[in-house]
Amino acid sequence: MAVFDHKSFLKTLTTEPGVYRMYDKEHQVIYVGKAKNLKKRVSSYFRSNIPDSKTQVLVSNIANIEVTLTNTETEALLLENNLIKKYQPRYNILLRDDKSYPYILLTDHRHPRLAFHRGARKQKGEYFGPFPSSAAVSESLRLMQKIFPVRQCEDAYYRARSRPCLQHQLKRCSAPCVEKVSDDEYSNQVDLVRQFLSGKSHLVIEALVAKMEQASLSLNFEEAAKFRDQIALLRQMQEQQSVAGNFAEMDVIGFVQHNGLCAVHMLMIRDHKILGSKTYFPKVPKDSNDDEILTSFIGQYYISNGSNARIASDIVLPFDVAERTELAAGLTQLAKRKVQLRVNVRAERAQYLALANKNAHNSIMVKQSAQDAISKRYALLKEAVGLTDIDRMECFDISHTMGENTVASCVVFDGQGPNTREYRRYNVTGITPGDDYAAMDFALNKRYAKITDEQKVPDIIFIDGGKGQLARAEAFFEDWQLEKMPMLIGVAKGTSRKPGLETLLFDGGRKTINLESDSPALHLIQHIRDESHRFAIAGHRNKRQKQRTQSVLEEIAGVGSKRRQALLKYLGGLQGVKSANLQQLGQVPGISPELAEKIFNHLHDKA
Repeated sequence: MAVFDHKSFLKTLTTEPGVYRMYDKEHQVIYVGKAKNLKKRVSSYFRSNIPDSKTQVLVSNIANIEVTLTNTETEALLLENNLIKKYQPRYNILLRDDKSYPYILLTDHRHPRLAFHRGARKQKGEYFGPFPSSAAVSESLRLMQKIFPVRQCEDAYYRARSRPCLQHQLKRCSAPCVEKVSDDEYSNQVDLVRQFLSGKSHLVIEALVAKMEQASLSLNFEEAAKFRDQIALLRQMQEQQSVAGNFAEMDVIGFVQHNGLCAVHMLMIRDHKILGSKTYFPKVPKDSNDDEILTSFIGQYYISNGSNARIASDIVLPFDVAERTELAAGLTQLAKRKVQLRVNVRAERAQYLALANKNAHNSIMVKQSAQDAISKRYALLKEAVGLTDIDRMECFDISHTMGENTVASCVVFDGQGPNTREYRRYNVTGITPGDDYAAMDFALNKRYAKITDEQKVPDIIFIDGGKGQLARAEAFFEDWQLEKMPMLIGVAKGTSRKPGLETLLFDGGRKTINLESDSPALHLIQHIRDESHRFAIAGHRNKRQKQRTQSVLEEIAGVGSKRRQALLKYLGGLQGVKSANLQQLGQVPGISPELAEKIFNHLHDKA
């Protein structure tokens, strides 16, 4: 590999602000950074006396550097964090959070729906949040269902109603689907929901009080009683969630670093209520200091996730950071309102900070205990199979029903346990139905045929099966070109197929090991084997269900793929299509009255 010529590169580098990306020999981004002065900052990496080992290793892997100029430091900050999220560089501090944050969605319909939402915002409507967990969203939806009679049912269910459902009888929905409520009255309730979710519950109570008084003056006592009950529920909820203080909106960040682990606890306060809290465990390279970790966390938590709504106007930090002014300016620009990062807080803010730090400390102790248990399992497994180190393990399983819809799974465990981001499924094709050996060949070929990065080569590959499956795996690796060769282990169930009686097979089954049923090493093998089994079955069931959903409609002449997709999408799946009447079928785009009748007759004849 040619050594990176940093001297020639630095001669042409500008002194303007911007972002730099460092690449390795595989042209993978290994580090992203920002600078007020690009030349000065990048030059610092190539000094003769680099103090920390992390930077030394980083520099030794640099094959190329690219830069992007920005107008201001704030622009550089925003771009840096977006690139970190995009590339997940190996030597950056990374906020690992597998799932996007959950929101509450108020849809853009004639009768809007309240719904849980996670992921891309493709659906039209208003998004409120984010919430720290799905449990917080579910609890909020449950409470709002008691207070505001706004529908939460699926659109397909809503369209198919001919009479009110149970939620209407429980007074948790005003049944707009069958016009039990006027559009104006329903819109009024939606407006109250919108204000409530925007953190203006006091305005909601004031509006309800005015409506109650107006209803009483009009001698409409039944209507007044409804408003009275809503007010009572709102006040009760405020009492349960109230915080003893005067801060309407604030995020408090707790921080602890211990034994190579780092925990950052986020305490979220909105509308004088603790909305929720969550602990994060960033991936931290060795020799990273507290300032660097907290700065990276703030940038990735608030900036990289691209949600202005999540930025509180008041953010309490556990300690000062060098880039506090730049971070505050960047967050202010992103939120389009003043955002303050506070340190050395007193009184109530100090109490909240102590609580956040306490939660961070408790979380890191719990995780440390769990990691100790995992480390013990790995140590005993290394001893059992004769390896000096295990950084990565993979396990394969095959699932099908009588040879149909065959799916192969591959799950990955690293030093922390399951690495779900690396899990993969493969739809097995081109084999004789039911041939598990051929299915294993197919999966291994898909997984390893084009692999070039030895870091992705596992130390152990577990094959869920007996000698036959293991022999196929060994045959695949006979022509292995890379220097690193994985250890292949078959996991054969005992005659009774009970957990604890598994036999480990080596060398095509010529060598076997039986671990004690209470061995932590065996428990680790059972865990990865069960994960591969679960993942394969889930994929197979999804594939089978999808095939069944499509096959019934495929039998109908005149219903091609586009019309089939329109029917399933518009009517909410196969059950919605089956339960639809002729009029509802005819309303689907592309379905004529004649075709609607043909579809209806075909489905009901089959039933």
